[in-house]
Order: sequence, then structure tokens, then C-alpha cells
Amino acid sequence: MIQVIRYVPLLAFVVVAYNIVAAIGVELLDSTLFSIGLLSGSPFTFQVKDALMLAGLLLLYGELSKATRTTTVSIADHTLSLGLLLVCLVELIVVPFAGTSTFFLLTVMTLIDVIAGFTITISGARRDLTAIPPVQ
Repeated sequence: MIQVIRYVPLLAFVVVAYNIVAAIGVELLDSTLFSIGLLSGSPFTFQVKDALMLAGLLLLYGELSKATRTTTVSIADHTLSLGLLLVCLVELIVVPFAGTSTFFLLTVMTLIDVIAGFTITISGARRDLTAIPPVQ
């Protein structure tokens, strides 16, 4: 099971969770999970869509830390992350319940994952190449 998670983009879990919630009903995204009164007197309301965004940000951090590896697994991970980005872009354009700002921001997170993943990997590879002594 752990081996599978190494290949699967972590943001896929949030995208799947969004699709499940939105397929049941887009109005569920606006459901309040909890509300706390602040000292200022205004309420702090935390909704389902906020929980998905928070989960996405936390998993994006996990994806960025996975990108620092320089193994063959990272190549598969980058490829699957790019595939997830393409799926999100198509879904954003085609699927009615994906046309929300929440899903748009999840799509932007997948874009950041792809760009940062390739950037980190290329930087690491360049550093590894400069460590090799020149051939004489």
C-alpha cells in the first residue's frame, strides 16, 4: 500500500474528495463544519470547501517534499502529477460542478506541483552533474 502512495500524486486524494462531495451536491461545499466567535465579535466559519483547500495546501507541501527525491519513482510521480493537472483542466472546463473557485484553486495547486516538481528535479540533477569531475 505504501508503495502505491509513492506513485500516486497526493493532490489526487483532494481532487477525488472534491468530486465526490460536488457530485452529491455542489451546495454541500458551502456546508458549515464549525463556527467560532472571534474576540472581534465576528464569526469564523469553516466550510467544507475550506477543509478541502486546507487539505490541498498540506498535501501540496507533501508533494513538494516528494519532489526532492532523485529516483526513478520521482519520474513516474511527475508524470502522474502532469496527468492529474490535465484531468483537472479538462474537468474544470467540461464538468458543470467543477466550475467553482474551489476547484479552480485545486487545479492551480496541481499546476504548482507540476512546475515546482520539475524545477526541483532539474535543479537537483544540475547540482549532481556539477559534482562529477570533468573527464581529462
